[in-house]
Amino acid sequence: GCDASIMIQSSKGDAEKDAPDNLSLAGDGFDTVIKAKQAVEAVCPGVVSCADVLAIAARDVVSL
Repeated sequence: GCDASIMIQSSKGDAEKDAPDNLSLAGDGFDTVIKAKQAVEAVCPGVVSCADVLAIAARDVVSL
């Protein structure tokens, strides 16, 4: 979703990430966003959200 809820993981398998429409999303895309979020958190913790990381990544991919 637009609030990065797609990044939430659930041990029960009932998160948005596990919805049938989202099962075709590549796992390495999730890994890339997680790594980007970790890198940002290392420099400025608690400032940038996962939604921000997703928005910037989407912007950059579209401009490629």
